[in-house]
Amino acid sequence: MQRILVTGANGFVGQILCKTLQDAGRHVIALVGSHSPAPQHANQSLHCDIRDAKAVERAIADVAPTHVVHLAAITHVPTSFKEPLLTWQTNVMGSVNLLQAVQHQAPNAFVLFVSSSEVYGTSFKQGIPLAENTLCQPMNPYAASKLAAEAAFNEHFRQGMPGVIVRPFNHIGVGQSAEFVTASFARQIALIEAGKQAPELKVGNLDASRDFLDVQDVCSAYIQLLKLSESNASYPHCYNICSGQPRKIQEVLDILLTMSPQTITVVRDPERMRPSDIPTATGDTQAIRNTIGWQPQIELRHTLENLLEHWRTQVAIAE
Repeated sequence: MQRILVTGANGFVGQILCKTLQDAGRHVIALVGSHSPAPQHANQSLHCDIRDAKAVERAIADVAPTHVVHLAAITHVPTSFKEPLLTWQTNVMGSVNLLQAVQHQAPNAFVLFVSSSEVYGTSFKQGIPLAENTLCQPMNPYAASKLAAEAAFNEHFRQGMPGVIVRPFNHIGVGQSAEFVTASFARQIALIEAGKQAPELKVGNLDASRDFLDVQDVCSAYIQLLKLSESNASYPHCYNICSGQPRKIQEVLDILLTMSPQTITVVRDPERMRPSDIPTATGDTQAIRNTIGWQPQIELRHTLENLLEHWRTQVAIAE
């Protein structure tokens, strides 16, 4: 049986991935931070600071995974500016610790590293869908740390470790923090409907276009890529996870507003205004389509409906 270790299992994606894997009959081993609660959807749970090399090695030795999905990271871009040392220690050295532990304790394990589309950075200014061989030009500490971690994984792949790097684009859905744009919109609408916020929805920059995906589609891509461990054929080691169809943030907001019976005024909040140097960010999907035939299945409107219903429930519970 596949024994799949998921680091960062308590995060937005980690929780959904663990549940999806468990529902598919996989033996899920969740690795979470030293002080984190045990995940709900896991056959085994490990508490470990990814920055502690010896602890990570002991954890890998204890559970002997056949597959590893490495999600654990500092992922919030503003946090990466405020705490760059924590970001680099977690995202880069944490990855190196994991790679070393796998190499020593589970050398045949297939490793999937979750990087980010943020690594492309300035290259998005070309205004075209970017392929995996595009020059990466990070624009923040988070993206830079992810690219550095990619280098560590590529070195281990060069030495023969089986695995892949994925660069997911903007994935959204139930469970994501309201620090992120779609969750922020949905939460505010739910609060307005409940009479807990004035009928004014505060927004930042609505002009940018981003490649939005349902988190369930992203998890589906990861699970299909893990099956490459069973392939004797060669395969690329890096994949964009995206739709190739950017949507304006204004369009996303408009869809959400049509789902509410309330009359809501949109107000631009100076504190939320982060003018982007990147008008459009989208990726080329050819590599993943050619390798495993994956493409997104869930319509954006359906994702947004679920998101708004979730926040309506959360607001009601808080009453």
